Parts: sequence; structure tokens; C-alpha cells
Amino acid sequence: MRIRLAMLLFTVALFVPGLALAADEEPTIYVIKQGDTLWGLSDRFIKSPRYWPNMWSRNSQITNPHLIYPGQKVRVFSDRLEFEPREQAAPAAQKAAAQAETMAEVVAERTYSVRGSEGFLMETDAKPAGFVVAMHHDRIVAGDDDIVYTDIGKAQGAKGGEKFSVYRKEGTVSHPVTSEIMGTKVIPLGTLQLTDLEQKASRAIITKTYQEISPGSYLMPYRDDKRREVSLKMPTRELKGYIVESYSGTEIIAAGDIVYIDLGSAQGAEAGNMLYIVRDVTLDRKYVEGRIERLPQELLGALVILETGRRTATALVVKSIDAIYKGDKLVSLTK
Repeated sequence: MRIRLAMLLFTVALFVPGLALAADEEPTIYVIKQGDTLWGLSDRFIKSPRYWPNMWSRNSQITNPHLIYPGQKVRVFSDRLEFEPREQAAPAAQKAAAQAETMAEVVAERTYSVRGSEGFLMETDAKPAGFVVAMHHDRIVAGDDDIVYTDIGKAQGAKGGEKFSVYRKEGTVSHPVTSEIMGTKVIPLGTLQLTDLEQKASRAIITKTYQEISPGSYLMPYRDDKRREVSLKMPTRELKGYIVESYSGTEIIAAGDIVYIDLGSAQGAEAGNMLYIVRDVTLDRKYVEGRIERLPQELLGALVILETGRRTATALVVKSIDAIYKGDKLVSLTK
């Protein structure tokens, strides 16, 4: 019997070569470089960027699924990735030398672009500086180099040549959970420059447009719309909040979309903070008999804050592994 079993195993090994080697597979060791992500590693080695949530859940030492740290070692197998346990701290001199050597090899830190056209929530205590009240020759819309008229004049302290940013009011935004009014969604349309001033009115020229400008458009103090970069920054405190609205207003939110959230500078949020989008999993209590209070949250994706107000912020969804909706929860992980 033993002989027949041995022959059977030998035969299987001949026809399935990988079977005999699988248990003894030697992993390749990869050292994390600055800017590496779990999504990137999963796509590079496993050929599936969707593997990263599973990898994250199996490696408790990884606290940030987007930004992992230089010097961490990964065992690369044919079907999985495993992080090696962190080694005990080396003496200060050795540690400094190792960090210097690692940093000399790393790529540039991951950044995200702010284009200036993302829009924001104008919070309830903020007011526009004025309005576009009319168009030259009674036009309905205006574009670059067109003449418009505003209700901003000398009485408000305005001066000739002063610039203002132009916005379209999209409507009042209420919190999807508490129903609290968060503010008014405003979308950038362009910029204008005052040319001739009366006491309570002025003529202006449109200097730049993203979209057509019409009477009733909001005027706000000029905001430089030059493209700039936002670098990732670890939150200094725990952040928890919600997605309250999206730029597009569509029901389903995905990677690349701009969203507005209920976290601002008053809560400690900063540009560059990464937050993870999660959803509670409904627990059917008739099957658990009181043994479980709640289930692990479902991970939906991640976003990066681009700009903060006092109680709200504008953010970019950088990853989505499932459909995201207004009202989905946000959590952060700190050092």
C-alpha cells in the first residue's frame, strides 16, 4: 500500500511540476522604496491591483495602505506577497547609515495636483463679495475678454485693476446623515478684473474662463488658480467623517472624482491627509445570538484632501475598489 501511494505521488509530481516545488518556493525579497503603494506592488508582482486589500488585511504592521515606508521588506511569492516582521532597532549610527542608504535610492514622494477648478463648499458663515449683475450688450453669457458689470464699487473699498474669482452657485448642501446645512456648493467659472468703478458698481473684463459666465455668478476674493502640487501628509490626529457631496453631483463616485467632506481645519484636517472610505456591514442578529457587536467595515477606497475650509474640505478620490456614494464614512490612520 505504501509503495503504491509513493508511486502515485511521484506520478502526480511528474505531470504537475509546480506541485512539488510549491512548498519549497524561495521568495524574492523586495525592499520598499519611497512612493511605493500596495496597489502598485500588487499590480507589479501579482498582476492584480485588486489584491491589495487582501494583502493589507493580512499584514497588521501596515497601518497605511497607500503609503508604506522605505526599508520595509516584502517576500514576493508567485501567488502572494508577505511583509517581513520589522527588525529590532539598530544602534543609532547604523540606523542613520541604513536610512541614508535607503533614501539615496528612493523615488520622489507621491504628490497630487490641484488645478484650481475643483470647487468647494462655501460654508454658511461665508458670504460672496458681490455678483455679476449684467453683461455688455445684454448678452446671456460671457467668455474671455468680454465686458460685464458687478455690484462691487468704491463703497466696498474696491480699486481699479483688482481681480475677483467668479463662481456658479450649485445649491445648498446638507449633511447626508445629520441633515445639517454644510454650505453652498460653488464651481469656479473664471476670473475678472475691475476696470471702471462707481460708488456701488463697476465695469470689469473677463480675464480667464473655465466655463461660461452668466448674470448672478458669485464673486469671491481672487484665488490664484495656478496648478500646484499637494504632498501626502500623515494626519496628526484621528479623523472621522463623511463624504457629503461630489463635484459632478452624480450618484456613483469613483477614482478621479472630486468630493466634498465634513472635515476641515477645525477638526485638524490638512491638505495632503489621506483618508480611507469605508462602509458598515449590516449584521443580521438572528444568526449571531448576541455574540458579535459589529462586523469589520468594508473598505471602498481612499481619498486625499486637496484644500480645507474651517469645517469642510475638497478632496480627490485616488482609489476605488467598489462603488462609492455620498454618505460613505471616512477614517484616518495616524502614526
